[in-house]
Amino acid sequence: MKRVYNFSAGPAVLPEEVLKEAAEEMLDYRGCGMSVMEMSHRSKVFETIIQEAEADLRELMNIPDNYKVLFLQGGAHQQFAMVPMNLMKNKKAAYIVTGQWAKKAFNEAKIYGEAIKVASSEDKTFSYIPDCSDLDIPEDADYVYICENNTIYGTKFKTLPNTKGHTLVADVSSCFLSEPVDVTKYGIIYGGVQKNVGPAGVVIVIIREDLITEDTLPYTPTMLKYKTHADANSLYNTPPAYGIYICGKVFKWLKKRGGLAAMKEYNEKKAKILYDFLDQSKLFRGTVVKEDRSLMNVPFVTGNEELDAKFIKEAKEAGFENLKGHRSVGGMRASIYNAMPIEGVEKLVEFMKDFESKNLNA
Repeated sequence: MKRVYNFSAGPAVLPEEVLKEAAEEMLDYRGCGMSVMEMSHRSKVFETIIQEAEADLRELMNIPDNYKVLFLQGGAHQQFAMVPMNLMKNKKAAYIVTGQWAKKAFNEAKIYGEAIKVASSEDKTFSYIPDCSDLDIPEDADYVYICENNTIYGTKFKTLPNTKGHTLVADVSSCFLSEPVDVTKYGIIYGGVQKNVGPAGVVIVIIREDLITEDTLPYTPTMLKYKTHADANSLYNTPPAYGIYICGKVFKWLKKRGGLAAMKEYNEKKAKILYDFLDQSKLFRGTVVKEDRSLMNVPFVTGNEELDAKFIKEAKEAGFENLKGHRSVGGMRASIYNAMPIEGVEKLVEFMKDFESKNLNA
């Protein structure tokens, strides 16, 4: 079996150990005679799986008791609508637009009320995080929204915005469980799991209990009310059962590796190898200002589209998959999530050095 180094931004690399364990349990989960893929979500066996997954996530993130953990479907895109539908009591919200996904969330919110763009980095192709220390946030804004790590552009909020007492809502899809986080600073923290936590099909929402009410926008469907899912412990309808099961295994893998503090250290070490090379390279360059660089997504270019295409092609032939940048920006991007081993980054840098020596003056 030959595994490639998968630098995809999502669905992305999963821990090999987790995949092997799931393979062993595929036909018979712990003696129950069936696969998790086949079992009822109402069964005692699955109830244990989802409860254990939640308990492990709570431990990893130190989630306080007054926050609910919801395992939902619909990805981050569905949250772009669910957030305003459930939180826009005054029909007004502040959005910080630092990339494609924050922009989509902002445009979606306009359907439900007045969405106000209080900061943006679009003027420089989202290559930095704007100063959010003194934003002009309307007094009656229901919440302040950010996308904390920008998968496409490779930027990350290192300091959370000063929300001036307003509820902070954050999409953390591409930095989920990559470092310790103070959950109490957020009203809602959510992420699609397909980047750093599990297979596509699950979105995890961590929401403060006072934000879960019946008082939603009048046309909010039952399925899009946080209360519906909170009251039913994520089992209102058939959840993405197999995806939740894999997430649970990833949580255990993270605990075994020392938790989120150890993960952050490992991720910083990995990212440093790639950024250090980019900073001294004569052919490649990173596209993000240094202080706002993501540990998870590293975009880079040669400055020549033909050379970029050649690099992507030759990298694929050498076993480095999914290095092509997002279609909206081009170039290259290496997503180096938790499950990407350090050797993968080291080998990529070796390949980049070799490519540089052969193509620098071509």
